[in-house]
Amino acid sequence: MIRLFHVSDIHFGAEDKAALAWFAASVRDEQPDAIIVTGDLTMRARHHEFAAAARWLEKLERPITVEVGNHDLPYFNPFARAFRPYARYGRLERLIERPLDIAGVHIVPLRTTARFQWRLNWSKGIVGAAPLAQTLAGIGAAPAAATVIVACHHPLIEMGTSGTAHTRNGLSSLTALAQAGAHAVLTGHVHDPFDIAHPVGDRVVRLIGAGTLSERVRATRPSFNELRIDNGAITTRLREME
Repeated sequence: MIRLFHVSDIHFGAEDKAALAWFAASVRDEQPDAIIVTGDLTMRARHHEFAAAARWLEKLERPITVEVGNHDLPYFNPFARAFRPYARYGRLERLIERPLDIAGVHIVPLRTTARFQWRLNWSKGIVGAAPLAQTLAGIGAAPAAATVIVACHHPLIEMGTSGTAHTRNGLSSLTALAQAGAHAVLTGHVHDPFDIAHPVGDRVVRLIGAGTLSERVRATRPSFNELRIDNGAITTRLREME
């Protein structure tokens, strides 16, 4: 059995220090096989926020993959956003969109952020042709009989939460991922957890969203998801801070 911790929207700069300590203690005590962070490590993509995130993640001492969230792109510096959008990640850059293979579980990244969009609200999701093609290729490279999990920041379709994603090309991308063999899609962004078995043609894909470890909570207390994968079956447990 493989155990994964799925966490999202930590928002260093508006982080909940008690929640961070609780999560770190859970990692230390339970030693999950890997940690998946589905975006928004920071609040405003400032250097000191990324530095704090790096210190915290490195102390967890587990295999980690980090997706890019809309808050992780430079907010006040148009030049940096256009030409060096990931420079501020620093030593975390090696973790960005990092595929992971762990004993029959294949984790593939999908980018749902963009430097620019043809709409006013750039916080919403978008799946471009190139990122989708890279993810489909990653799914195609999965070992035979592996459980394939896609990790991205924005939900690809709306999940009925108070927060919205409005992800452009989300539904068509979800269909393509399912047809390619994805078993689950892990996301964040909306700050409330969910777990829905969504039919796509003759397949069913699990859509699993994580809450937040920041002070920016909505309907749910600071939380993360624990995933257990056993012989291809995925079980989720919502872990809420008391």
